[in-house]
Amino acid sequence: MYSKRHLSELGEFLKERRARLSPRTVGLPDTGAPRRVSGLRREEVARLAGISTDCYRRLEQGRTSASTSVLTMLVRVLHLDDEERDRLFELAGTCERTPRRRPAQKVHPQLRRLLDGLTATPALVLGRRMDILGWNTLGAALLTDFERVPEKKRNYARLLFTDPGFREVYPDWTTVARSCVAHLRLQAVACPDDPELTALVGELSMADADFRLWWAGRQTPAQRMGTKRLRHPVAGEITLEWDSLTCSADPAQRLVIGTAEPGSMSHDALRFLASWIADPSGAPAV
Repeated sequence: MYSKRHLSELGEFLKERRARLSPRTVGLPDTGAPRRVSGLRREEVARLAGISTDCYRRLEQGRTSASTSVLTMLVRVLHLDDEERDRLFELAGTCERTPRRRPAQKVHPQLRRLLDGLTATPALVLGRRMDILGWNTLGAALLTDFERVPEKKRNYARLLFTDPGFREVYPDWTTVARSCVAHLRLQAVACPDDPELTALVGELSMADADFRLWWAGRQTPAQRMGTKRLRHPVAGEITLEWDSLTCSADPAQRLVIGTAEPGSMSHDALRFLASWIADPSGAPAV
């Protein structure tokens, strides 16, 4: 059992680092009203780190330690430098200071062939943390030109919360975004010490107030299929039935496809969009 002295020092360390930050520093609204404490409040740090206020309170009181994933998140929230990070892990009694990173995922060859063969159906391949591993031509035309997004930034959740153009694609953005948070939560449960996921959650918590609220709030169920409305500047509004199929060869990869009822306006819009891709100058206006 780690010594009480170290846990007490851990608590004091966290208090000191919390006190030196302002709401504006971490992307929280600053109303200018007087604050009872210097720096951030405990509940603000807890919300940004994706843990309960009670859990964080016990950390500062020296009554408990924390997992590697929580410590990694606190490094980001409290803006610790490398030396401070090492000190935090030392006080917490965590030997593994740098969580092991997994090799970068690449779209499975079988899924790549499926994507290439789906010419009339928009499709994506999502990996761990909702990284966008692959897409077909119609999927890119409907959502965004993924090729122009730097590879390290190709993440569905990141685009949904930080890219205004990607957000505009979804008239029901809130529903789509909350489901996205639920998927990330499932990944966090399955891989609690994933440093890339921790970094992503920290980044989105800093960037978007809705993400912070939903990550720290009540969990909503993650959807594996459903209906999505999309708004395209050329093809107009399209309603798709979407489903996700797990790759048997690599269960960490999912093929996400969207289809429309034959004969429907959305089906005609997809056909028009496919024609527009083939000849942007010759497709008729809708």
